[in-house]
Amino acid sequence: MVQTRARTGPATELRPRLAELVAALSLATDLGLGQAMEHGLRGCLIATRLAERAGLDEAAVDAVYWVSLLAMVGCTADSFEVRLIFGDDLLLHEGMFSADPSQLGLARYFLSRAGSDGGALRRVREGARLLATGMRSVAEALTTHCQVTGLLAERLGFGPEVRDPLQHAFARWDGKGLPPGVGGDAIALPARIMTIANYFEVAHRLHGIRHGIELARRHAGLTMDPDLVGVLEADAGEILGDLDDNPWEAVIAAEPGARPRLAAAEVDAVLAALGDFSDLKSPWFTGHSRRVAELVEAAARRSGLPEGDVVSLRRAAFVHGLGRAGVPNTIWDKPGPLTRSERERVQLYPYYTDRILRRGSLAALADLASAGHERLDGSGYPRGLGASAMGATARLLAAAKLYDTLISARPYRDALTPEAAAHELGEAARGGRLDAEAVDAVLAATGHHGRRRATAPAGLTPREVEVLRLIATGCTTAEVAHRLQITQKTADHHIQHIYAKIDTSNRSAATLFAMQHGLL
Repeated sequence: MVQTRARTGPATELRPRLAELVAALSLATDLGLGQAMEHGLRGCLIATRLAERAGLDEAAVDAVYWVSLLAMVGCTADSFEVRLIFGDDLLLHEGMFSADPSQLGLARYFLSRAGSDGGALRRVREGARLLATGMRSVAEALTTHCQVTGLLAERLGFGPEVRDPLQHAFARWDGKGLPPGVGGDAIALPARIMTIANYFEVAHRLHGIRHGIELARRHAGLTMDPDLVGVLEADAGEILGDLDDNPWEAVIAAEPGARPRLAAAEVDAVLAALGDFSDLKSPWFTGHSRRVAELVEAAARRSGLPEGDVVSLRRAAFVHGLGRAGVPNTIWDKPGPLTRSERERVQLYPYYTDRILRRGSLAALADLASAGHERLDGSGYPRGLGASAMGATARLLAAAKLYDTLISARPYRDALTPEAAAHELGEAARGGRLDAEAVDAVLAATGHHGRRRATAPAGLTPREVEVLRLIATGCTTAEVAHRLQITQKTADHHIQHIYAKIDTSNRSAATLFAMQHGLL
């Protein structure tokens, strides 16, 4: 097997700051929002500077920093459900920044996007459904966003000073947002500042400072705190100073407190969390990043790779899917063949992963994490590397990723059996697309693939674990009932019991729980 290329340093020495990992997730979030990368970083700088000029103390400014970086990371958690109603989730999110801030204006916006990926009949049907339910699906999607973001903050070790304001990400000053009835000073101050910064960044970047201030004025008293809008208007020039120089470096340098760089175990835990969130983009990806990480690590050890390479592979596998956020779910969830332009967009996602990771300490993972679709004969993507440019680690990742993809269902095909997947990998090796030694190592490591834990967390019964696996992969209550040959009432009973045991109320949060506890 070809030896690995030199890298910037041993993988075990990767000691990033927490801000680097959260900022990387922010870059992925920008793609999911349909925004230019660094939107979230610039918004963080605007928010923290606004907080300072509003006279907040150091602890409050620190909370604003983290809330502004984290608040929108849940935007992909509901992409699957959003696509069912509105079509292209990226376009829906992008348009929200320019929608009229009044209640009527927002309702018109959502109605204009309903069924936008179909013909007139689908538009009418989805629009009528929105009206009949009082926009309930919109409220559910935004609630899911907040809950999932709070779960991530908890996994990253943040306390209530960050977790609680994240639940107010869609609160409005006039009290007509979410949570219902929460308005004015009852909205957590970091959330109020984040909202202003988030919208102002887009308007300023696209149309200049005057347009940004005009937009904030229109929102004042509706979605935004009018007093904070006044502070922004008075000090906009200073707040925007040197904003475009290097937002990444500025945000990392502004990380609050004296947090030490992360230890090796902490790095793995955070990267695994980032992988779980990238997999939330669609139920078809549920648990994929963790499974690939486990498989490629086992294959690397069987191959006798140095420990530094094993660690690099595991970490790259965790985050290889971050770039998926930049591709709409109308493509990821499409049941039929993709068009040429749709295939081109899919083939961009590893490139997006590369651009997300190619910053600071994380640059050590960028080449490998973006190489999972490369092939020895140059037919892969995004770079078409070929054998001479693919070291042992990239070859193993390509084989492990393909194996897990094949044994997982996709919207356009059923899952292959392990035997059929092994045959496909063998054919790829014989055809010169995959490395034969890498394929042998991956297949040798799959003997225990798919094993279940002897006991389940949160007191889940074996049947509840079965149900959780199904809903985590996008099955409706009716589909769960059909798969398990039980009544819908019984299936719903199981689902509600699961939600109660794991303390959640939606599919996305339950999926995160399942991934985190290795139930998939």
